[in-house]
Amino acid sequence: MEDALQANGRRIFFFGALGGLLFGYDTGVISGAILFIKDDFGLSPFMQGAVVAALLLGAMVGAAVAGPLSDRIGRRRLIIVAAVTFTLGALGAAAAPNAGTLVAARVVLGLAVGSAALVVPLYLSEIAPTHIRGAIASLNQMMIVVGILAAYIVNAILASSGDWRLMLGLAAVPSLILLLGMAFMPETPRFLVRTGEEDEAREVLDEVRSDERSEEAPERKVQEIREVEEREAGSARELLKARWVRPALIIAIGLAVFQQFIGINTIIYYAPTTLTSVGYSSDSAIYANLAIGILNVAMTVVAIRIIDRVGRKPMLLGGLIGMVTSLTVLGLSSELLSAPTSAGDPAAVITLVCLAGFIVSFAATWGPVVWVMLPEVLPLNVRGTAMGVAVCLHWGANFLVSQTFPVMLDAWGAGPVFLGYAGIGVLAFLFVKALVPETKGRSLEEIEAALQRKTAPAGRRPAAARAGGAGRVGKTPSRTAH
Repeated sequence: MEDALQANGRRIFFFGALGGLLFGYDTGVISGAILFIKDDFGLSPFMQGAVVAALLLGAMVGAAVAGPLSDRIGRRRLIIVAAVTFTLGALGAAAAPNAGTLVAARVVLGLAVGSAALVVPLYLSEIAPTHIRGAIASLNQMMIVVGILAAYIVNAILASSGDWRLMLGLAAVPSLILLLGMAFMPETPRFLVRTGEEDEAREVLDEVRSDERSEEAPERKVQEIREVEEREAGSARELLKARWVRPALIIAIGLAVFQQFIGINTIIYYAPTTLTSVGYSSDSAIYANLAIGILNVAMTVVAIRIIDRVGRKPMLLGGLIGMVTSLTVLGLSSELLSAPTSAGDPAAVITLVCLAGFIVSFAATWGPVVWVMLPEVLPLNVRGTAMGVAVCLHWGANFLVSQTFPVMLDAWGAGPVFLGYAGIGVLAFLFVKALVPETKGRSLEEIEAALQRKTAPAGRRPAAARAGGAGRVGKTPSRTAH
């Protein structure tokens, strides 16, 4: 992929995705820090959940506000706002004198995380060429897992000292890099066309073209975007109520919510806590968590390499098979085997293997694919607002999982909890099988035209299907289309 992109394009994609690294670091670092925070502040299981989940409440608000804000001020400016908020939240968390202040700082961090979770995949999807859009949009997830791994490495280095303040405060470094980098990055062509800045849109399209001999001239792409804009005249609120938009919104919300309800963040946030409960020491649990983080990055690299060849839907279904299997084995072993007393006991070994198996299955599929598909399935004029709805509910689901997991684990034990997540995975499989379309190899405009045509009344072909190349829907598009 790298040989295909011009230097300017690579620079744009890198800084566009850097917000994902902050997302990953700030969500991952708490898994190790909480082991020391709970001792320093004497936290109950409920307050442990509150410290972790405060970020998620902020992320819900951040995502809800970021959707319409990204449609109003632009994708690039919103990333800059998120970078400033990341910096303030990281420094506030590091200096927190008590649990209440730490929770408040985590809420501020959550505002930035929720905004980044929405606007980074939106920025990348709208700026990338079609035939590598899956790989480019997956850079967001790649940065997320690199951020998580960086958090695990920092946790491991600082585990002996227990310096949780430095663990949390180091997030300010990449946030400042993001702030400086985005000051020199362009806005997405689709937003520029919406605001009448077509000359600048052509310049950006020319910068990110993957082939200098491409037949898809920037002028032709600008015209295609303009036609979609004209067809969708009206406010975002009105369009969200349109009959043809509803299926796309249901798909986006379902993917965003199921990504959390299948239990990924019981591992990202609480893997060390789970491992210490089956006989690992705190230091050993953090080092084991580091190995899980490395697997997370490695399998995300695999996903980036195959997503534009295998397709989105097969990856979602395959990932669920692996995750449900891992959760089922973990739940049954917790119920049927005797309680472990050391890290070498069978139940302890099975726990580590199942956690690793779940991460492998998630990182290679649902991790990147969901963030690629959210902007793909949503129409241009409501993309920011509709993603705001989906991502807000995503963080709501994340909050519920993170806040309830320690309490459920304490009340019911690991077996019923993990078997419950396995059952949710089965529901997610049925949802994807029945409702989620394949978007590989189709431009955003073609996907949108297909959606309108599918939901049109019998015998009536919508304007979207007659314009902007909609006749190609269902066929393999030109390799050079954006």
